[in-house]
This record gives sequence, structure tokens and C-alpha cells, in this order.
Amino acid sequence: MQTRDDIFNTLRDALVELFELDPSRVSLDSNLYQDLEIDSIDAVDLIDHIKRQTGKKIAAEEFKTVRTVGDVVEAVYRLVQPTA
Repeated sequence: MQTRDDIFNTLRDALVELFELDPSRVSLDSNLYQDLEIDSIDAVDLIDHIKRQTGKKIAAEEFKTVRTVGDVVEAVYRLVQPTA
């Protein structure tokens, strides 16, 4: 089972790799759109990357509500939790 820290580290690495960001700019409080300058096309790329890493896709409706890196971490955490 992945922890939130594991997910954050994987997500930070993905943001750095996909969008050539400085790792020091990426924190749980970083706003994807304002601080990291992620646009809607980039968001689709990020969703695709998450799907390839987890085998599960975040629903577009759910991704519309995320604003920060921490929001994405929480969405992925919920996605990868085993179902009872």
C-alpha cells in the first residue's frame, strides 16, 4: 500500500519530468495552475501519467476539483486504496 508521502514523491518526480519544473517549487501547497503553471493540456498529460503508474484513472470530474499538489495526492491516495 502506498502512503501519501510515497504518492507525493512519485507525483513530484512526474511533475519535474513531464513539465521540467524545479523540484523545490513542488510542495503539497503548490497550486497546479498558478504556482506551477500547469494548463488544461498538461493536466490531461498528468492524468495519463497517473493512470500508467497506478493502473487506475482519476475521473475528469474529480480532477476538475483539484487545485494543489496536495489535492492530487489525496485523489490518488483514495484511488489506490483497496476496496473492502
